[in-house]
Amino acid sequence: TRGHNIGNLDPLGIADADLCSEVPKELDLHSYSIDQADMNRVFQLPDSTYIGGEEKALPLGEILSRLKNIYCNHIGVEFMFINNREQTDWIKRKFETPGILNIHADEKRLMLARLLRSQRFEEFLARKWSSEKRFGLEGCEVLIPSMKTLIDSSSALGVESFVIGMPHRGRLNVLANVCRKPLEKIFCQFDSKLEAADEGSGDVKYHLGMSVERLNRVTNKQIKIAVVANPSHLEAVDPVVQGKTRAEQFYRGDTEGKKVMSILLHGDAAFSGQGVVYETFHLSDLPAYTTHGTVHIVANNQIGFTTDPRSSRSSPYCTDVARVVNAPIFHVNADDPEAVMYVAKVAAEWRSTFGKDVVIDLVSYRRNGHNEIDEPMFTQPLMYKRIAKTPTVLAQYSEKLMKEGIVTQQEYEARGGEQV
Repeated sequence: TRGHNIGNLDPLGIADADLCSEVPKELDLHSYSIDQADMNRVFQLPDSTYIGGEEKALPLGEILSRLKNIYCNHIGVEFMFINNREQTDWIKRKFETPGILNIHADEKRLMLARLLRSQRFEEFLARKWSSEKRFGLEGCEVLIPSMKTLIDSSSALGVESFVIGMPHRGRLNVLANVCRKPLEKIFCQFDSKLEAADEGSGDVKYHLGMSVERLNRVTNKQIKIAVVANPSHLEAVDPVVQGKTRAEQFYRGDTEGKKVMSILLHGDAAFSGQGVVYETFHLSDLPAYTTHGTVHIVANNQIGFTTDPRSSRSSPYCTDVARVVNAPIFHVNADDPEAVMYVAKVAAEWRSTFGKDVVIDLVSYRRNGHNEIDEPMFTQPLMYKRIAKTPTVLAQYSEKLMKEGIVTQQEYEARGGEQV
């Protein structure tokens, strides 16, 4: 219930995702008068936990160690407020079963390749058009692999069409790497001398959407992806996406939402600060409006424009608004790509199983200012001193995979990586 409050969720290690640095009293072992002798005592495991696997009894020290590793590490699972035993039991099984979070070597290589594409795209734009705003994804590059994993898993479960709504940050990267919009079309929007083949709407590049049909290489199925165009009013696109999804489900005769699904991306400050988010959540279970579960991904930069979360919201997490509809919330450290990948898979399975909303909170940071022209050191000097010393998620993850022997330095460089 409270493990997420002490989880290692902030990649920068300076803030608490729930804005509170205190350890909840019920997590402090001293308050139970437990000594070392108790730690060695063996206890029968109740039916309500899955941490034992085949084992029916464990020493208390081992029980605590396993629970801490599951609930107080890089994933903070917020779900015990859900008033449905079957659903809470399902989530427990997904996280507590021994070894269930282990990821296959091929999946790790795929994750690395997707991170490379995500980061190299931003780096190219930064070098080529250094004075242009693009609302880049730096600091939350893991958003691209997480979306692709979500789409792969949902496609395997039968979904054929995805309707995506999102704000500016990362939009160009999503268009390039998730929708596979031709790069020349994206580059044309940066340079007035380059002529686009089709007429644009005249709107800025990070407001525009697109629709594409393509083959999903992981499942070998045809899928359709539509990114809805979005103005500067950030979350205003949310109910539009739900309406578009519902309409497509209606015309396909998809009464259970098994073929068409919506994915909504959010910024942390807008998620807690704009009323339309709360209103859209309340459409989620209405018989005439439901889209049978939306996956919400929050690119949590832990900052809104220049405002510290402690000055911008009264709730512990930016995602607390989702609790009103009993949606499980998975907080995850965005510098742990494998944890992000696993959470994306669970979110896809949750939606397919229960037809209800689910939230993935990617706790990350913003490497640049609100946009690339802003200088963040004026308003957040401490945070940005730490960011300057923090290696990118790609650098951290590639080093990890080399130590594990899953990729070699030569393979990594051949894929476009630099020396580690």
